[in-house]
Amino acid sequence: MNSAFDGSTVDGGLYTGTVGLAHRAPGWLDSAVSVWSGYGLVLFAVLMVAGWWRARREGATAGLMALAVPVIVVLAYCVNDAVKAAVREDRPCRSLHVTTLEACPAPGDWAFPSNHAALSFAAAVALLFVSRRLGAAALVCAAAMAVSRVWVGAHYPHDVAAGALVGALVALVLATSLRRRPEALARRLTDTRLRPLLVSS
Repeated sequence: MNSAFDGSTVDGGLYTGTVGLAHRAPGWLDSAVSVWSGYGLVLFAVLMVAGWWRARREGATAGLMALAVPVIVVLAYCVNDAVKAAVREDRPCRSLHVTTLEACPAPGDWAFPSNHAALSFAAAVALLFVSRRLGAAALVCAAAMAVSRVWVGAHYPHDVAAGALVGALVALVLATSLRRRPEALARRLTDTRLRPLLVSS
C-alpha cells in the first residue's frame, strides 16, 4: 500500500495562517462558519429542489435538465472520491499537528480533493443550466463552502481548489452533453409515470 501524501509542502503556510486567523476571530464568526461548513450542503439540495419546481412549469425539457442536476452531483462526487483514493493525502491537521475548529478526521479519511467543494461546485454549475439566477447564487455559496473548509481546518487551500475544479468540470461536461439532445428523452419520459416529475400539468 502506498504511503500517504503530505500536502503541507504545497501551501501549508497559507493553511496555518488561515487556521491561526480562525483562532483569533470572534466566537460568533467561528460558530457561523462551522455550522455552514458542516451543514451548508443542505442549502444546495434546497436550491436543486427550487430549480426543479421552477423548471417543471417551463416544460419537459427544462424539467429533465433539473432532474439531472442531483445525478450530475452524485457522479461528480464519485469522480472526486476516486481521485481522493488515488492521491491519499493526509489531512492537514494530521500532517501539521494544529488545533482546528473541526475535529481532526481519522487516519485514512483523505483530504485531496475536497468532497464538499466538489459537491457544491458541481451543484452550482449544473444549476446554471437550469436557472442562471439560482446557479449564480449557488456559485457564491460554493465559494463560501470552499473557504469554510479551510477555515475550520479540514482542508488545505489546494484541496478545495482541486475539488471545485473536479466538481465544476464534471458538471459542465455532463450538463452540456445532456443539453445538446434533451428533447427526445424528455418526450419519451413524459409518456411514462415520470411525467409529473417533468411537467407541472
